[in-house]
Amino acid sequence: MSGPDERPDSVSHSQSRLRPGTLAVTAGRPSPQPGAPVNVPVVLSSTYVGVPGSSPADLGPVYGRWSNDTWVAFEDVLGALEGGRALLFGSGMAAISGALSLVSPGGRVVLPRHPYSGTMGLVRALEQAGHLAATVVDIAETDGVVSALDDAVRTPGALGGSAALLWIETPTNPMLEVADLPALVKAAHARGALVVVDNTFATPLGLRPLDHRADVVVHSVTKYLCGHSDAVLGATVVRDARLHDRLLGHRTMHGAVAGPFEAFLALRGLRTLALRVERATANAAVLAARLAQHPAVERVRHPSLPADPGHARAAAQMAHFGAIVAVEVRGGAGAAEQVAAAVRLWVHATSLGGVESTLERRRRHAAEAPTVPENLIRLSVGIEDVEDLWADLAQALDGARPV
Repeated sequence: MSGPDERPDSVSHSQSRLRPGTLAVTAGRPSPQPGAPVNVPVVLSSTYVGVPGSSPADLGPVYGRWSNDTWVAFEDVLGALEGGRALLFGSGMAAISGALSLVSPGGRVVLPRHPYSGTMGLVRALEQAGHLAATVVDIAETDGVVSALDDAVRTPGALGGSAALLWIETPTNPMLEVADLPALVKAAHARGALVVVDNTFATPLGLRPLDHRADVVVHSVTKYLCGHSDAVLGATVVRDARLHDRLLGHRTMHGAVAGPFEAFLALRGLRTLALRVERATANAAVLAARLAQHPAVERVRHPSLPADPGHARAAAQMAHFGAIVAVEVRGGAGAAEQVAAAVRLWVHATSLGGVESTLERRRRHAAEAPTVPENLIRLSVGIEDVEDLWADLAQALDGARPV
């Protein structure tokens, strides 16, 4: 296995001809030599043997905070899937922190009003510390985002003549708003701003932001990429070598590194990504359509629904509609909590993207945006039989009463 400095900045020509489902299975494996392992082993070493008189840059792995073969294998697969060069981080928040480190001191970040709450929390903390300024926008309203970018780029900075960074989630978490990604990337770049896309919900099987000329892709690997709710990890993916080096420097100097065993679990999870996403997204579309007809449901948010505001946009730029469904229960927060308490198959939990179906009322978290409805339940649809999932949801909704 080669060290990180020996890898190309993009996927090989032979890999580029393979479809995503095949890449997820075949990339990042050892050379197929007789007697060699099929999988990259877990490398448990904090340091590596050196050669007196040699430069560390000539030796490959030197120290466990700098590189690890198990990380590299995962990075090779994710890089192939996203069409860029990946870096594995110790958590999704570590990857988010790395991406925000690209903002010049005092620069402005334009971000959705309903992003992952951890992203908003970190941006606000950095703003209070004087490291950056923030502008919150409705990411689905393209004209408003462009206007915010016009204001943001008036501050000179060190990156490309601008201190601005546009942060995009599409769909957003948990409101499932869909951004016009090509238009926003074009507008941001025309104003000298960097574009970061959190692609956790869509996965590279649903959307490849780098193909739309985004600068950085961020993932909470904990979610769909790992897929089994057993590891906390994050990742970034870029095509620009300069951005890669800056992110690598941030990861190394801030110690935001992954454990080798967690990296191995995530790599194993990636192998079944296509199957899991296919089943989960199909389940989500069925449930969204049925939920829209249930009398206890006030509103359903999912891009698969023709009446959803993001439907046409998602159909044009995404390969699937995702496996997250947001349901607003009639009767307010109390009725929503009744539904969450009444399910038996669905797991009441805060994370998402695992093989199991989970749900929660998002406003139970103080950090959630106040514009998220109190009665909104976020469903992370898993790979169980859809009829069992529906039966459990339906009985819970049937018993919901206003409180």
